[in-house]
Amino acid sequence: MAPSRPVTRQFAVVADSTADITPDIALQRGIHIVPVTVNIGDEVIVDGVLSQEELFERMRSTPSAPTTSQPSVGTLAAAYGSALGTADSVIALHISSRLSGTIDAARIAAQQFEGKVHVFDSRNLSWGLAWQVIDAAAAADEGLGVSDALDRMARIRDKVKIIVSLDSVENLRRSGRIGAVTSFVGSTLKLKVTIVVDADGALAPIRGNRGDRAALRFRLEWISEQMGTERAGRFAVGHALSAEKAQQLAEDITERWGVTELVMFEAGSAITTHAGAVWGVAFWPGG
Repeated sequence: MAPSRPVTRQFAVVADSTADITPDIALQRGIHIVPVTVNIGDEVIVDGVLSQEELFERMRSTPSAPTTSQPSVGTLAAAYGSALGTADSVIALHISSRLSGTIDAARIAAQQFEGKVHVFDSRNLSWGLAWQVIDAAAAADEGLGVSDALDRMARIRDKVKIIVSLDSVENLRRSGRIGAVTSFVGSTLKLKVTIVVDADGALAPIRGNRGDRAALRFRLEWISEQMGTERAGRFAVGHALSAEKAQQLAEDITERWGVTELVMFEAGSAITTHAGAVWGVAFWPGG
């Protein structure tokens, strides 16, 4: 049973499934999740229905490139309307506008609710988005109003970082999402490409490494740079069919920094469709 929440909650929280928040966490925190859909051949699959193994098998057996579809304006409007049944206002946090058109659809949907729905561009994805969503729910539980909560979200957005390594950029290439990675990849074929989400919310390749050990070592160096003088934080280590690498990364993190919260998660179908086999960490220095 979900824990009781304060009756003074002034807003509900809505997010899309690219946050990779599990149904249990969403229920416990009172977060409304709008699913993205994955298109593989003629199949349209709701994010979260397939296991990673099933998703990879479907992708391997289908010659056409898999794609994802953002929630429609109607789907988002229905979610916002439902959430408004639980609070006077809604804060809707979504995947970076540099990575998806979801924010544009959300803003159109929000127009139906006369200023009651406030759309927030996370400039991130996966647990880079999830940390923001979860803290928005915490702000609601603390009784914050919409304006104060949005100010708090903006501060957190600037702090949360995410870094991942891809075993291959083939899925990015096939799905047409390779974007800024294109010129970088030309000189790093067959290397492990490490990507971050930059301050504007776009994917930015920063290193190509030969082998997992080098990729792990570089990642820890980059995390250390981003942590700065902070000696503790919240970390979410995730992967797609790369559990051993994720576990090693988690162990190294706990050895180097104080961990106020550690989440281990499997990347959802919406992320994995474009990233393929991936492992990385989203973290909140000082969080």
